[in-house]
Amino acid sequence: MAAAGHGSPSSSLPRRDPPRPPRDGYGVYVYPNSFFRYEGEWKGGKKHGRGKLLFKDGGYYEGEFTDGEITGEGCRIWASSGYGRLVDRDGQAYWGWFHDNQRHGQGHMVFRNGDEYEGDWVRDQRQGHGVLRCADGSTYEGQWHGDVFSGLGRMTLCSGAVYRGMWINGHPAAQARRIVILGPEVMDVAQGSSFDLNVQLQQDSGEVAESEDGRVLKISAGVRYVQLPAYSEVSFFKVDKDNPETPFQTPFGFECIAYPLWSPKSGALEPRAALESARGDPLLPGGDREPAAASDTSRGQRDIPGGPPGEARGCEPHCPKDCRRVEQGCARFSDVCLGPPPPGYSPVLFLDDPREKAGGRPRGGLGPGRTPTTQDPPGGSRPDGAATAEPAAAAFPGEYVVMIRDVTDPPFLGHVLPTAFKHLRVSGKGTDRQPPIPGEGPESLS
Repeated sequence: MAAAGHGSPSSSLPRRDPPRPPRDGYGVYVYPNSFFRYEGEWKGGKKHGRGKLLFKDGGYYEGEFTDGEITGEGCRIWASSGYGRLVDRDGQAYWGWFHDNQRHGQGHMVFRNGDEYEGDWVRDQRQGHGVLRCADGSTYEGQWHGDVFSGLGRMTLCSGAVYRGMWINGHPAAQARRIVILGPEVMDVAQGSSFDLNVQLQQDSGEVAESEDGRVLKISAGVRYVQLPAYSEVSFFKVDKDNPETPFQTPFGFECIAYPLWSPKSGALEPRAALESARGDPLLPGGDREPAAASDTSRGQRDIPGGPPGEARGCEPHCPKDCRRVEQGCARFSDVCLGPPPPGYSPVLFLDDPREKAGGRPRGGLGPGRTPTTQDPPGGSRPDGAATAEPAAAAFPGEYVVMIRDVTDPPFLGHVLPTAFKHLRVSGKGTDRQPPIPGEGPESLS
């Protein structure tokens, strides 16, 4: 007996395969989802060339296709849509396509604050690809979703800072969070020698923020400060009363006062001018609190006086000599040198007392036989303890710090990176660079 259903009419009907799109040339194809229909050129079974993609609601796209995707020039028409202009009560204006009385499709919007947007809209929100040109000269070009930056995009700020990469809910996905000065924890430098500093901007993960260019970083320095007459064995300067300096804290457990940097190759500032620049450092008490560089030339390029607003857009600002612009998250300060003591900074010399020669504590410590005195920067000490006064050509041995600050103006998306510090130890000429033995002071400053 035959099995149930064997030989039934339905089982004997031939099976039909779904229609396939044309292979090459011109053809018409209705997709299995009958909402879409394509009329146009084909290549290798894909839409390629000129064509028209029609939608069942009456809308369509007519233009160029490449390998099955809409690419190149074309026209998108939405069902029940019309092109028009809208000006609201605040004076904001929109030119473009509408759907159901909402901005929908391609459109151009001028906002009340002067910003302009040109690109895609979906149900009254910026979505798709678009370009935002801000009134201050900053621009963003890339993907949008829900009226905010989302996806791949590039932002160029009026300060010259650039971020290119992924955005998530309006925020850069790989933004720098800190400045890191590479190298040993304590950098040893011989007296009068220059040095180089390599700097990175790093993300929270520790990776280099390679998506960032153009941030402005400024270098400055300080010398370790200890109140006199405590006579610390690492204090070498007494500051004149006419030039008061307010100490600032470092992450190394000691305070510093501003100290000049200079570079013979770059023709940098003289010690007095360099110190004045350091005093304006917002990191230091009494300095400017605005996050700006030492010179107005580091600020973003503004409109040209007398010219139409926005005429100077796209111009990259000038960068001062003590600043560097970041490239792919990195910057380098070359041939940096601590300058000679500026006016008002008198070195403290520890002169040998005749009583010490009879057999007291070794040279270098500030014991009962050590006498502190101040005078012009010396070139060395004679055996009898009298100092020879010669103009100082370089910083004296001691402990210093070098600081790298983010002075991008205006700050990148309103965020200023924390200042980075590097502990610098300057050793005298002809001496080793080993740290002093605890309890013993530095050797004579000859």
